[in-house]
Parts: sequence; C-alpha cells; structure tokens
Amino acid sequence: MSKPTVMVIDDEKIVGDMSKYHLEAAGFEVETFIDPAKALERFKEKHFDVVVTDLKMKNIDGMEVLKVVKQASPRTQVIMITAFAHLNTAIEALRGQVFDFFPKPFKIKDFVASVSRALESVPPAA
Repeated sequence: MSKPTVMVIDDEKIVGDMSKYHLEAAGFEVETFIDPAKALERFKEKHFDVVVTDLKMKNIDGMEVLKVVKQASPRTQVIMITAFAHLNTAIEALRGQVFDFFPKPFKIKDFVASVSRALESVPPAA
C-alpha cells in the first residue's frame, strides 16, 4: 500500500524541512517547495492527498494555492499556515475550504495530527 502524499509549500526553507522530517517520520510521503509556482506545476503532474501551504508568499499566496488545488482536485485537503494570523484571514480561508489553519509558530504534534485528520476526512471518490 502506498503512503499518503503531502505537499508542503513555504518560502521559509526551514519550515519545509522541519515539516518533511516530522511528516515522513509519521509515515507520509512528502515533497516540499519554497516556490509556489513550482509547487503548482508539480501538482499538475502528481496527486497529493494533502497540501500544506503558507499564506503569505511572493507572487502566489496561499489563497491562490487553495483555489488552484481545489479546482484541480476537490478531494485534496488543504491546510494553511501563517505568521500573519488574523481572524478575517482565517474566516476567508475556511470559506475557501481550508481543512485547518495554523498560526506560526505551531506545535509539531498538533500539525502532524491535523495532517492525519485531513487524510481521514478525504471524501470518497465519486
């Protein structure tokens, strides 16, 4: 059986590296990207069960990533992380079908648990 796939997009390399380390230890197959444009190109080539994206990035922000991912693959769950957490941003993200929303810094245990819950909540294929 193949491992669940997770894409992590964050312009801070250390966030991607930390996420990859802990998510792979939890049994996930993880690809990380610091450039959201390259991440979205990869998303066109490969299915990911969960996409974790930073909200504030240069050129393409997390809300645009959310929109593109949900249009291409409605079953893929999206988790948003941000150092700029505001209530209005969280509400906008949740309306855009974000599975979860994490302000940075976050506890890695809670983050990994959220990715696991996201996988469990993937709607069945039509």
